[in-house]
Amino acid sequence: MLNILRKKSFYAVLASAVCLTAFGAHADDRLNAGGSSFVYPIMSQWASEYGAAKHVQVNYQSVGSGAGIQQMTAKTFDFGCSDGPMNEEQLGKAKATGGDVVHIPLVMGAVVPAYNLPEVKEPVNFSGSVLADIFLGKITKWNDKAIKKLNPGIKLPDEAIAVVHRSDGSGTSYIFTDYLSKVSPEWKTKVGTATSVNWPAGEGQKGNEGVAGQVRRMPGAIGYIELIYALQNDIQYGAVQNSSGKFVRGSLESVTAAANGALANIPDDLRYSITNAPGEGSYPISGTTWAILYVNQPKDKGQQIVEFLRWVTHGGQQDTMALHYAALPSGLVARLDKKLDSIRLAQ
Repeated sequence: MLNILRKKSFYAVLASAVCLTAFGAHADDRLNAGGSSFVYPIMSQWASEYGAAKHVQVNYQSVGSGAGIQQMTAKTFDFGCSDGPMNEEQLGKAKATGGDVVHIPLVMGAVVPAYNLPEVKEPVNFSGSVLADIFLGKITKWNDKAIKKLNPGIKLPDEAIAVVHRSDGSGTSYIFTDYLSKVSPEWKTKVGTATSVNWPAGEGQKGNEGVAGQVRRMPGAIGYIELIYALQNDIQYGAVQNSSGKFVRGSLESVTAAANGALANIPDDLRYSITNAPGEGSYPISGTTWAILYVNQPKDKGQQIVEFLRWVTHGGQQDTMALHYAALPSGLVARLDKKLDSIRLAQ
């Protein structure tokens, strides 16, 4: 798929893939889902492959994790995708609407600090406290002494920092703010962790697509995006200091290291965080996308959902490397299989 993406517009390919209609598919052979833009690139590939193999159309809308949770709860989507697990308030609302829900991990990836500094060729190093202060609006120049201290030998410009953040309910924001809340007491107190927060500084853009586009257009800009959006748009992104003090860039290997470091602490309901995970090679702003769905499902549609998610979390994992995601650890796959077994189909 990457060869195709190099020849054609990345987003045009995604749009065509995600709207795939399998020949011979009936109206009942269709799954409607949406949410996370973090997972959109690989979900598009999965939709294409699964539609061709199983003649089931998967319509996925990249509307942000917050909308994915809302529309799953309202039963507009057969399942929603989110990069942040549902909180207690959301779980309560879902229980009142359709009963208990399950969280099924789909894939893991990196959220990277992406920036536009054409004259700086080396990757810029960031610490958690520096990133927090940038997004708090306290550090406003690229040559601020706190950034310079992390980047000896790099000539940073005397240029204003233009902060770009998500304007929609976003699991990518959840991962990013979850990380900042762990490394900055001020961020945790003033802003906190959520799919939507009151941003102290900067301008909002919708989706990973919107943030990536704005950073690419605006010299001096910084934002946070899923790794593949940086790679496919040739956007610079930096290294982040992890809990061992090492500066690590987002990659397949560093996300896998973070996942393995956090695996022992994953709870039974599979709602967890892998930000700031232990390990010298761990990338600290790593996250997961979950498919979220009701335990109680209609017989035929529910069976289709379970079969698709079972395929995604097994055979579909072979697509992760080419699209710069990290595959699910085998120990986690065994646990999510039990969650899929718990789905109850109406008789």
